[in-house]
Amino acid sequence: MRAATPFLDRAEVHRPGVAELLGDLIHTPSLSSEEEAVVNLLVERMTTLGYDEVRVDGFGSVIGRIGSGPIKIVYDSHIDTVGVGSRSEWRTEPFEPVIDGDRQHGVMLGRGASDDKGGMAAMVYGAALYKQMGADENVTLYVVGSVQEEDCDGLALENLLLHTLPRPDLVVLGEATNLDVFRGNRGRIEVLIRTRGSSCHAAAPERGVNPVYSLSPLIADIEDLNRHLGHDDFLGAGTVALTKIECETPSLNAVPSTASIYLDRRLTAGEDPAGALDAIRDLPSVRAAGAEVSLLTYQRTSFTGMRLGQEKSFATWVLPEDHMGVQAGLATGLTALDRKQEIGHWVFSTNGVASMGKLGIPTIGFGPANEIHAHTVADQCPIDDLVQAIAWYAAFPAEYARGHSSASPR
Repeated sequence: MRAATPFLDRAEVHRPGVAELLGDLIHTPSLSSEEEAVVNLLVERMTTLGYDEVRVDGFGSVIGRIGSGPIKIVYDSHIDTVGVGSRSEWRTEPFEPVIDGDRQHGVMLGRGASDDKGGMAAMVYGAALYKQMGADENVTLYVVGSVQEEDCDGLALENLLLHTLPRPDLVVLGEATNLDVFRGNRGRIEVLIRTRGSSCHAAAPERGVNPVYSLSPLIADIEDLNRHLGHDDFLGAGTVALTKIECETPSLNAVPSTASIYLDRRLTAGEDPAGALDAIRDLPSVRAAGAEVSLLTYQRTSFTGMRLGQEKSFATWVLPEDHMGVQAGLATGLTALDRKQEIGHWVFSTNGVASMGKLGIPTIGFGPANEIHAHTVADQCPIDDLVQAIAWYAAFPAEYARGHSSASPR
C-alpha cells in the first residue's frame, strides 16, 4: 500500500471539489470554438479558490496566475472536446457525468473526462493547493485552459505564449499520462490528395472520365507506404492513415468531376513535414493520376470573435530525459505520490507541438487518466487519479524551482 505524503493528505481534502468540478466540466459541452461556458465556469472556480489573478486572453483561453517570481511555469490543459459520434455506442449519456463504482473512489465517465477535462480540474485544484501550502516566492505559476486544441493543436497556446504571457521556463501539459511523466509526441501533417476527371451523365459514362477510379491504386500505395516509414526507438514509427474519401458530383446520376482523399501522416523523430509531403507526391499512382497534393489549412473564429489559422503541419518534439524538467517531474512523483514514475510519450498529438515543437520552450506532460480512453465512448477518469494529480501539481513548482536554481550559474 502506498504511503501517504503531506501532499496527498492535503489533496484528499479537495476530493469532493475536484470531482464536482470535473462533473460540471463534462456537463458543459465545449466543442472547439464553443468553449465560452466552460471558460466562465473556470474563471469562477479559480477566483473562488483564491488565485492571484484570473483573466481570459483574446482568443478565449482562461489564465489563472499564482505568484510573481522570476521562474515561470505554465500548466496547460485544453478545455475543448471532440464530438460525440454515434450516441448508440455510449452506455451513458456523454454530457451527463456518471461515476462507475464507489462515489469516492470510482471512475467518472463522460465526454472529455480523460481528454482533457480531468487534467484541467486537477490543475485548477493542484495550483490552489500549491498556494495554500506556501507558494515558492521564486515562481510564477500560470494555469491555462486553452481552446480549439482538438481542431488545431497548439494554435491557442502558441498565441497565448507569444502575445499574452512572458516566455516561460517550462510548460507542463495536463493531457492523460496515467500519472507518469511524458516528454514528447510525434508531429503530423494533414494532407489532401485530389484527382480530377470530366463529369458527364451517368447513363453514358464513356463520355467522361471518372476520377474516383484513379483512387484505387493510390489507396494501395498509401497503405504500402505505411509499412515503410521511419522508426524511432522512443517515439516509435511514423504512420499514414487514410481518414476520409469524397467526390464532387452534380448528382447521383452523374460521373464526378473530382475525387479526394484525406491523410493523417504522423511524423516520428527524423521525419519532417516537407519530406513527408514530397514522399506522397512521388508515389507512382499520384504521379500517374496527375493528382494535386497539398497541406490542409485551419481557420476558425473563437467565441471571442478573434480569428486565427495556420497550415495543418505540427512539429515532432522530444525533451531529453536528463532535462531538469523531466527530472523534477520524476522527483515530484517520489515527493508527492511516494511512487516511482515511468517516462513515456503520447501516441496522439498535443499542444507541445507549439510550446516546444515550434517555440522551443521545454515541455513535459503529467495528467490523470489513461490516454487509451481519449476520443472513445469509454471516455473516463478515475477520481483517485484526480486526487493524486492535485498532489503532484501542488508539489511540482517548488521541486522544479530547486532544480532550476541549482542549475543556474552563480
